[in-house]
Amino acid sequence: MRAPKAGPVEAQAETTETSSPSDSFEELFLEHWSMIYRLLMRMIGDPAEAEDLAMETFFRLYQHPPKAEEGSNLKGWLFRVATNLGLHSIRSYQRRQRYELNAGKNALEDPAEDQPAEILGSKEAQALTRLTLSHMQPRQAQLLSLRYSGLSYKEIAQAMGLAPTSIGPLLLRAEREFAKTYRSLSREEV
Repeated sequence: MRAPKAGPVEAQAETTETSSPSDSFEELFLEHWSMIYRLLMRMIGDPAEAEDLAMETFFRLYQHPPKAEEGSNLKGWLFRVATNLGLHSIRSYQRRQRYELNAGKNALEDPAEDQPAEILGSKEAQALTRLTLSHMQPRQAQLLSLRYSGLSYKEIAQAMGLAPTSIGPLLLRAEREFAKTYRSLSREEV
């Protein structure tokens, strides 16, 4: 929506008895529209966004016009409002772009766990893990279950009635046995 450039009009179009406030606003709009639009177009680079921001600038002028004091500069006020709106738009775009890039990276890095293939693979891995634990010595299976449930060495030692210093070597042996059994069972499954 580009308004045609109007002829010279007073910078602070004063209302007279014959003209209404909306007439003076219309004159201000016609006088300053192209200048504000060009400023925003240079800042933003998107014609539609620049037009929206120019409209917002004039809407703010209509809602809350600057006080008509001596020496006030309407053109400067419009430039300031338009510049602030343009900068805000640029910042919003950059934040949105960063967010979308991060969201895209996270979607690629983190596989969706609710996909059928991942659910099936997860269930198969759980079943194979349970089968592996059932083929191991009960004490080793219990050690691994307690450790991977989040218990500390001290808590495992108390639960199993062992010395805390023996838990490390016992877990190492149990993990090696688990890996060996898991590999042999997974080859049988294939």
